[in-house]
Amino acid sequence: MDVLMPQLGETVAEGKVTKWFKSAGDTVKPGDNLFEIETDKTSMEVPATSAGVLSAINVKVGEVAKVGAVVAVISGAGEAAPASQAKDETRARGAAAPAPQPRAATPAAAVQQTAYKSSGPMDPFFEVRTPGRNFGPAKLPSGTHVTPLARRLAGERGIDLSRISGSGPHGRVVAADVEAAIASGAGRAAGPAVATGASPEQVKALYQGVEHEEMPLDGMRKTIAARLTEAKQTIPHFYVVMDIELDALLKLREEANAGAPNKDGQPGYKLSVNDFVIKALALALQRVPAANAVWAGDRILRFKHSDVGVAVALDGGLITPVIRNAEQKSLSAISNEMKELAERARAKRLKPAEYQGGASAISNLGMYGVREFSAIINPPHATILAVGAAQRRPTEAPDGSVRFVSQMTATLSCDHRVVDGALGAELLAAFKSLIESPVRMLV
Repeated sequence: MDVLMPQLGETVAEGKVTKWFKSAGDTVKPGDNLFEIETDKTSMEVPATSAGVLSAINVKVGEVAKVGAVVAVISGAGEAAPASQAKDETRARGAAAPAPQPRAATPAAAVQQTAYKSSGPMDPFFEVRTPGRNFGPAKLPSGTHVTPLARRLAGERGIDLSRISGSGPHGRVVAADVEAAIASGAGRAAGPAVATGASPEQVKALYQGVEHEEMPLDGMRKTIAARLTEAKQTIPHFYVVMDIELDALLKLREEANAGAPNKDGQPGYKLSVNDFVIKALALALQRVPAANAVWAGDRILRFKHSDVGVAVALDGGLITPVIRNAEQKSLSAISNEMKELAERARAKRLKPAEYQGGASAISNLGMYGVREFSAIINPPHATILAVGAAQRRPTEAPDGSVRFVSQMTATLSCDHRVVDGALGAELLAAFKSLIESPVRMLV
């Protein structure tokens, strides 16, 4: 039985083996942990699903494998280790066999060689049974189906699948159709090419002779770079900003923490300003339901409950665990859940269901003394709230005098495809009213 690299989330394309709990030749039974993997977002143990002998380990500690790759092989009890032997024999034959003479390639063949070049040689003992990346839906809006390989080739070469007529069964678009479109130059996606910036060689040339250290990108940094570049290039951002008074909230927070019940000598909760921010945004999304939505390509999805993501800083990156149904939870429940999610996020122990989804998110840099900033929307979210530090600021009192109050600046980034200017202002105004009158979050 082949043990495959699992897919931990829709956007996860590969995993890194960080630890083996078993060695080749060990007997395993269902439920035994075989190895530990680390993706760009989380770490988890992969258990065995059948009994037998671990006859082959194809991916060593520290190596990265695509989703669906054969990481190991479990043979029935008492069987030999055919996979590893066959793998060695296959490689030996490949090394001994003379290289075939190159032949003149037709344009279509040349394109096919170029398309497959990045994938490397096919290894039957290291196969990829699922797409390594997400290159779009298998069914186009017109109803035409597209094979996984055709989607990958089209994505790599910038081909618009809606312009291709399929030659497969029932009009299905297959790889040969995409290759023909590449060879003929037809089917190119419309629009200007996206700027990619200077190449690595060009950047390095600028610092030739300057002492520096090269830091290879890990999976998390690659994902952050790809997703946020996509967000800025494809999401029409606009921003609304408000200053919000915090005196009433800070007083209520102090009283609530002072009255927290003790459990084993420790308070049952310790509310932070961020806990109030989460609750207030969740309730504001309920008051402005049109903003509790995401962009879904050819439609908008609106949600009944408020699932709010909260950015958590990690070593070398960040992740956004989601508080589900936040509008229904008490402040103490939100506080305790957020602390537990943040701890597991920093340990890379979150499950995909705990950081995927949501309609909006919060990024709070107030603890660093940042006055205000604008956050980048995390697709497919329609909004993200950037929260600055609480500061004592002078304001005009109703009688015209000057008084000092505690204020923070909140900036709401909006996707104009989903949220128009007035709707974004309405959402931020609802959030402000809840923060300035926090007792309304308790009833």
